[in-house]
Amino acid sequence: MSGPRGVGEPLRIYDTPRREVVPFEGGELVTLYTCGITPYDATHLGHAATFVTYDVLQRRLRDRGHDTRCVRNITDVDDPLLVKANELSIHYLDLAAAEVARFDDDMKALGQLPVYAEPRATSAIAEIRKVVAELIDTSFAYAVDGWVYFDVSSYPAYGSLSHYDHETMLRLSAERGGDPGDTRKRNPLDFVLWRPSEDGEPAWESLWGPGRPGWHIECTALARRELETDTVDIHGGGGDLIFPHHESSAAQSACLTGKPLARYWMHQAMVRMDGHKMSKSLGNMVFVSDLRDEWDPMAIRLTLLAEHYRTPWEWHDKRMAEATARLERWSEAGDGDGGLDAVRRALDDDLDTPAAVAAVDAAATEGNGVSRAAALLGVRT
Repeated sequence: MSGPRGVGEPLRIYDTPRREVVPFEGGELVTLYTCGITPYDATHLGHAATFVTYDVLQRRLRDRGHDTRCVRNITDVDDPLLVKANELSIHYLDLAAAEVARFDDDMKALGQLPVYAEPRATSAIAEIRKVVAELIDTSFAYAVDGWVYFDVSSYPAYGSLSHYDHETMLRLSAERGGDPGDTRKRNPLDFVLWRPSEDGEPAWESLWGPGRPGWHIECTALARRELETDTVDIHGGGGDLIFPHHESSAAQSACLTGKPLARYWMHQAMVRMDGHKMSKSLGNMVFVSDLRDEWDPMAIRLTLLAEHYRTPWEWHDKRMAEATARLERWSEAGDGDGGLDAVRRALDDDLDTPAAVAAVDAAATEGNGVSRAAALLGVRT
């Protein structure tokens, strides 16, 4: 491990449960887990923004002298994937394989550091069944007609990650696949750990009958398996995952191990288009693979870096031309350390990438080479 560089003040990040920017305290090895894609369509800018944020975070942690291990899962068995595969009349794993390949190609083009592991949910069925059984045995979960639910009443801290009130949680649960009207549940907010498979859906044998995992349980199983710890240092993803996904993942993990799932939680604000968050369900998406047909991938990355990860922003076509002009200025500035210390200070201030980009702009304008500062942001010039 290289010695720390540019380390005077601590790295500070916004922790979602504490709702404030706090100093990050980590050891020599920092473990990270970020929720990845459900591979039924291409990578859009909302996805890319999240993963670029975590990439920059890893780069600065390494620059400060830490080793990092980042796990990014793939949800390759879930309703959206199964529905899309059925519509296309192809096997769901064939669809997943094609979209994962396209996603990985997009990430490579954007200059992402390789992740430590990119495990699939289907690779962890044995671990998932074991976790579900343990939660039932310890009375944190219950089985009904082949379904297994987590009992939120058994975990009084449910809601402490999101800080949403009960009505908000009910609304978001209904919007995001939680089905609070399910009459098999003891509580409308109870969530699925295991479910019976319908005809034509993938199924695995279990103590509760043939079925497949619920959404949230995979992250508990995969984080423990891949990072070999009950508590990861930093966990996160898009802000739309705060509830129910991360709230539920945190609850089941705490009940399983008696320890928090993560020491810090970081969440990416939404990229918007036409006044709404960019999402597959709304169909208002800009795909990275499409942008790559016309623009340098480093300009795409610069477009994302120009916005702070906690601030929602609106996509418009002019952004790519602006980022391309910036990339050209940085390239013309040549090799050198210009702006590097200012970039480090900006990243230590809750990953303030807009301030970091401005610092590189200023250094380039002054005639200084900026290659090392650009590289710390993951930009090849």
